[in-house]
Amino acid sequence: MKRAINAVGLALAIGLIGASDARADGVRDIAPTGTLRVAIAVGPAPSTFWATRDATTGKAKGVTVDLAKAAADKLQVPLQLVEYPNSGEIAAASDKDAWDISFMPADAEREKFVDMGPAYVEYASGYLVRAGSDIRALAEVDRDGTKVGCIDGTATSRTLTRTLKHASLTKFPQAEVAAERIGKGEIDALSMGLEALEDLAKKLPGTRVLDGAVQSTGVVVTVPKQRPATRTWAAQFVAGAKADGTVRRAFDNNGFGQVKVAP
Repeated sequence: MKRAINAVGLALAIGLIGASDARADGVRDIAPTGTLRVAIAVGPAPSTFWATRDATTGKAKGVTVDLAKAAADKLQVPLQLVEYPNSGEIAAASDKDAWDISFMPADAEREKFVDMGPAYVEYASGYLVRAGSDIRALAEVDRDGTKVGCIDGTATSRTLTRTLKHASLTKFPQAEVAAERIGKGEIDALSMGLEALEDLAKKLPGTRVLDGAVQSTGVVVTVPKQRPATRTWAAQFVAGAKADGTVRRAFDNNGFGQVKVAP
């Protein structure tokens, strides 16, 4: 009887070791360095995509930071936030083994560089006009002499490049620089996510957010090309985070209680 019990115990131990090894292999596929490296865009105004810096600690905070923490906790590995000034630079670094997963607005150009999973929020871009501007509607932006700014490498910048026929377009590498320029009245309109623009309008007296959207897309989870295991896991993570309230809590905790989670 003892031998039988010992044999069963040995079999269970071997099974547990096998399961542990399998899990370790799975984690290595997703986080090959042993740390989950999550790329985030950090700018001057918060949104469900843009992170900002804590005024006291200087550390990044926001919806994507909360989602990154939840992802690392799910894998039971440490988290490393990899910060970039815009989503275009995140995509451009996808072949440099710099990050494992990220979140960014979807567009066709980015599919050349990254694989995309499900969206956690719908994301619209619009216009903020400078103090004293006589522009009152979206249709009035595209006229001779109007100076428009946007963030280089973003889905919004590509939309404006295609659609603006008369206004001049300046693409800034950093959102902070663009915000400074419109605050000084050096550009007439700034286009980026509406949530961030609403926040900027509160900080820049006299500026106004125009009604309507320049474009609308989803903010999706992304992974570098040739990472099928990571892509599968990331898609499952976002689907689960929407279902179990993780995304909802990230919105609520960062001041976006009125924003709907993508279906």
